[in-house]
Amino acid sequence: MNVPIRDVKPQINLITLLSAIFYLMSVYSPVSAQIKENERLLFDTSDHGDPGTSGPVVKAWKHITLDTWYGGLWVVTGDVDGDGAVDIVSAKNFNEDDVHHTSSVVAQRLDGSVIWRWGDPSVGRREWHHDVACQIYDWNNDGKNEVILCTKGYLVHIDGATGKEIRRLPIEEDATDCLVFCNLSGALHAGDVLVKNRYKQIWAYTYAGTLIWTVSMPGGYRTSHQPVLYDIDGDGTDEILAGYAMLNADGSVRWTLSSDAVDLNKGHLDCCRLLKKGDRPEDYRFVMTYCGANCIACVDGNGSTVWKIPGYHFESLNVGNVFPDSKESNILVDIDHVPEGDSPVWVFDENGFKMGQLVSDYCRHHKLLDWTGDGFDEIILANARGVFDSSGKRIATFDCDGSGVAMQLGDMTGDGRTDVAITTESSVYIFANTKGIPKSKPVKLGCGVNFTFY
Repeated sequence: MNVPIRDVKPQINLITLLSAIFYLMSVYSPVSAQIKENERLLFDTSDHGDPGTSGPVVKAWKHITLDTWYGGLWVVTGDVDGDGAVDIVSAKNFNEDDVHHTSSVVAQRLDGSVIWRWGDPSVGRREWHHDVACQIYDWNNDGKNEVILCTKGYLVHIDGATGKEIRRLPIEEDATDCLVFCNLSGALHAGDVLVKNRYKQIWAYTYAGTLIWTVSMPGGYRTSHQPVLYDIDGDGTDEILAGYAMLNADGSVRWTLSSDAVDLNKGHLDCCRLLKKGDRPEDYRFVMTYCGANCIACVDGNGSTVWKIPGYHFESLNVGNVFPDSKESNILVDIDHVPEGDSPVWVFDENGFKMGQLVSDYCRHHKLLDWTGDGFDEIILANARGVFDSSGKRIATFDCDGSGVAMQLGDMTGDGRTDVAITTESSVYIFANTKGIPKSKPVKLGCGVNFTFY
């Protein structure tokens, strides 16, 4: 499902009306009864309107005003110039009939100064409703980050420090929806790359630009927004969750999902997160959301469904530990296509029991993060600019100049802790996680490679 940008309050139209009707129908459907049976609610709260200065206010560690001419609301972070500090890379994208490519990029330091600019900003748009093909990664494995993007007909490899093109690799003209770096050969460095068009086809290339394989309609279904990588058999190569099908490293179909509860031909896979890792594929647990088919499901590493809950347009997923009195993993998921201002996130346990609900104006962009340092995760909502505890209560408010339209986590300060970066219409705000527990091993600065809104 496309990710909406809430830059202006939409007018009431047919789509909004139909979404409201669908939501009301779902509330009184037999599926709602099933949800009730699977409820062990520990909280049911709401948080609406401008939070103002409610709760402890968290001031930004850094506030970066975006270059609005070359840059857009797609933001990735990492140290691109090698100075030991995180940098902000933002991109515009061109769109026509839901086929899009990256049109311009700007890299900025934390003080807002421009490191370099690339592309033609006159043909692109700042907003998005999808992932944009622009990532930060040390693709050539020289110890320095580069910026890699997909523009019309080309995969472009850019020097992170100077903005100069290292090379251009030809790809299919519309294979510009997103890009994912992977390991298909078992090498020590993940040098292969996947590109795709909107929902039909995926291409795999080596670092040199040689086509390894291509798959159309994997398993007979549409692709996901972004392919997801897992080495579920421990052979040192990545398996690829390409949509409703898991592919082997050679592009062959390992398994395809089936469902007796929903029609998988409606829509596509929205999001997948690892719920539990196992010694064997059958011991793995993944949680997935099915766009159009309106379902959340837990699936093992062989593609067998463990549990499922249909009936709602579940979107993005986070996995963590929310409740201090439990060691079980929890699943945080939002429900989209609901009436304006009535946007929920639900918390499930690992067995599919609903444990909590928080309703806000817009919950589409959410994360789980240990903000208090107690070893358990709080719920972070970008649009509400808030941190919420295991009882659904707001315990902190991020000080921004507007509602967050996107959010990412990563070590932004260099102290080993996972921080919060919120993108608004004109800025990026970085909030230092001063109480969180530092990672035991060094981590790279920024959001990491293969960043996705899903």
